[in-house]
Amino acid sequence: MRDRPDDLDESLLRPALAAWGIEAAGLDYAPVGFGDFHWIARDGRGRRWFVTVADVRRQTFDGLRLAMDTAAALREEAGLEFVVAPLRAADGSTLRRLDRHRYAMSVFPHVEGVAGDFGDEPDAAARAAVIDLLAELHATPPPLTTPARPVRLAGRAVLEDALRPGGSVPWLGGPYAEPARELVAGHAAALRRGLAEFDRLAGEEWEPVLTHGEPHPGNLLRAGERRFLVDWDTVGMAAPERDLWLVARDDADLARYAAATGRTPDQAALALYRLRWALDDVAEFVTWFRSPHGRTPDAGQAWQGLEGTLRELDAFVP
Repeated sequence: MRDRPDDLDESLLRPALAAWGIEAAGLDYAPVGFGDFHWIARDGRGRRWFVTVADVRRQTFDGLRLAMDTAAALREEAGLEFVVAPLRAADGSTLRRLDRHRYAMSVFPHVEGVAGDFGDEPDAAARAAVIDLLAELHATPPPLTTPARPVRLAGRAVLEDALRPGGSVPWLGGPYAEPARELVAGHAAALRRGLAEFDRLAGEEWEPVLTHGEPHPGNLLRAGERRFLVDWDTVGMAAPERDLWLVARDDADLARYAAATGRTPDQAALALYRLRWALDDVAEFVTWFRSPHGRTPDAGQAWQGLEGTLRELDAFVP
């Protein structure tokens, strides 16, 4: 996030790092990603760590803890070196609360590398590298902590309310509220078709594997010839297409995955996960703009995301 959390007491971070044996001489805010908040911690010897603070109202503390424990087990026990996993505190935990209700913190190794952006379009060689990582991940026996990731729309209630005339929640959040309401209303038909198509596709069943959940370029670090996947908040058991739709762009990509795993990707499942992502994104942006907000860089990025996602839905469910 580009905007710092205005309701987090940042003085809590330094004493919390002591649970990992870190005495921070410096703590610099890192305006990266979209959703969580990040800092770079460094000690007096120049060692660095990547600190992530999550809002556990978006994903429950227990759910996020299972995800962090799973990522740690994939690195420590399964030996997947491309997993940038959270470090364990002295008590073995991977996630610790910063306050009673809202924020929790994890600490990661600081990996030197070049991060991508969500909207990047990798070339065939870059896609092949990620597909190879996914094939290895999908073949890995899941740790006991691995959560299930059933196919559902987390934001369905938000969408249905936003599409209802009048709705139950007023659009009074800030400067983007009324433009967002008008934009959603203008794409209401596509959203309704999208919900109906999602319900049709979600009736299918696929054998689950261990998935990352969001292996897009923004969650990929490049260090020379090596590739690392970060942001394991959404790790869990699901159809492999949950990952593949974000990476594969043509038949050659799908054929590479099939050759590595012996499983031919299912086109219906690819369509389902692509549609689910778009609908949940719209719901998250609607929630954002119906809530208090200002004209900030993050709000501007959310507005661009809402416009772009609605255009994609128009094309995807004509």
